[in-house]
Amino acid sequence: MLSACGRPAPDELTLHYGLTLAPTGIDPHLNASVELGIPLSSIYDTLVVRDPDSGQFVPGLASGWQISPDGLNYRFTLRNDVVFHDGQQFDAAAVSANIEYVLNPDHHSQKAAGMLGPLAQVEVVDSQTVIFHLSEPFAPLLDSLSQVYLGMASPAALEQWGPGDYQFHQVGSGPYRFVEYLPNDHLTLERNPDYAWVPGIYRHSQASIGRIEFQFFEDEATRALALESGRVDVIGELPAAEADRLAGSDEFVVMPVSVPGQPLQYLFNTQLPPTDDLLVRQALVLAVDRRQIAQIVFGQFSPVATGPLASSTFGYAPEAALGEYDPARAIELLMADGWSRAHVEDRWIKQGQPLHLKLVVPNWGSNPEVGQLVANAWEQLGAEVELQVMLGFGPLTQAQAEGDYHAIGFNNFGSDPDLLRPFFASDGFFNWGGTHDPDLDSLLERAAAAYNSDEVRSQVVRQIQQQINAQFLVLPIRDYVNLVGFNRRVEGLRFSAQGWFPLLIDLSLRP
Repeated sequence: MLSACGRPAPDELTLHYGLTLAPTGIDPHLNASVELGIPLSSIYDTLVVRDPDSGQFVPGLASGWQISPDGLNYRFTLRNDVVFHDGQQFDAAAVSANIEYVLNPDHHSQKAAGMLGPLAQVEVVDSQTVIFHLSEPFAPLLDSLSQVYLGMASPAALEQWGPGDYQFHQVGSGPYRFVEYLPNDHLTLERNPDYAWVPGIYRHSQASIGRIEFQFFEDEATRALALESGRVDVIGELPAAEADRLAGSDEFVVMPVSVPGQPLQYLFNTQLPPTDDLLVRQALVLAVDRRQIAQIVFGQFSPVATGPLASSTFGYAPEAALGEYDPARAIELLMADGWSRAHVEDRWIKQGQPLHLKLVVPNWGSNPEVGQLVANAWEQLGAEVELQVMLGFGPLTQAQAEGDYHAIGFNNFGSDPDLLRPFFASDGFFNWGGTHDPDLDSLLERAAAAYNSDEVRSQVVRQIQQQINAQFLVLPIRDYVNLVGFNRRVEGLRFSAQGWFPLLIDLSLRP
């Protein structure tokens, strides 16, 4: 069947999209994977939306909002024309039910619960008004409410299926409906023909593709092949060499998408000798040619990281950048710190102990290749290096819990710089470096509380980066760039402010 313009009707068009990680769970309210947001951001609407072009927050399911002068109350006025995919009406009670689902301790939310910060209560004023009451100001709240992890789900579906089975029966109000999910095989969405409350950031008011089928390609060697063979129309995280080759093709396009948040990085363990020593950490940073590693592994596509925040993140401080590769200075620092060696080819020794380093890296995001190059650089400096690659997040967290490492690879993505707090606050959940710095804690708290001034908040975030870099708490390698390849018949591909999530409603597919 053809439409009036001679093209296939929308419901007859199918887009095939390649995913690069099969999450262990895909309920965005309870699970934490970035990958789940690629399909599910189009299942759910959010109270507010961050414009990917301006970075500003615009109305979503909330038509407007007001923040109290003390920053403790966020009053949202809700749209009254929104219907979930199961026919249930969206209202203030639905907002309250979603927050309760996320915060229920028995549900063990891995990400969304933490994104609500010091939320004390959700007050339902009337059917179209809800107030979020905080125990202290929390600047990241709007950013949190703009993300899929706090997307609004049908309360009826949440209650019917519960935390165990809801991931297989998801119900939102977005431009696409959830059809089915078979773990490690495929996930299918269908166009929502009743979608009539499109946020202003979208360029289309209705999806033009009827069906989107997602398949998993965890082995990066299979991704370009899947695109070239026609198995997929779009796929991300292409290896740099394949992206380079495809970029010269007449049939395909490669789109480098900057991802805000943290770079590919290694956190130094400040609680274990010798990386408990500032001069040792400084020497180890200067001994690594970060620019060369980025070029070798990621080619022309990834900028070199200069600190704990990627350059595309709000508050990024170029003036705080770590020093460039300087192996001679690294040697001077070790000697000044009391390390010695008899000959250039010998290992460093201090008080009878060798400079022994254990580097632990995850098995995703080119970490094994980068980790090997970092280990080689430290060995050239004169250290003994043991490299361990952890096969998955579980083994990585187990290695972290044991504490037997000098540097460990882990990072997080996001458009708000508050993601630094769990990594560098003394009581932070991801404080894998064991940082305990009252001044840094104070700066992190100030940044989180600066809800009423982007300028003030940006200045504090810059100070945070300066302090982290001055203490050489992290070895950053490269800012993340998602290399997305797609067939030229795919038109309108755009991504959210978080960098990873495509705006599927805006896609069109030429016959």
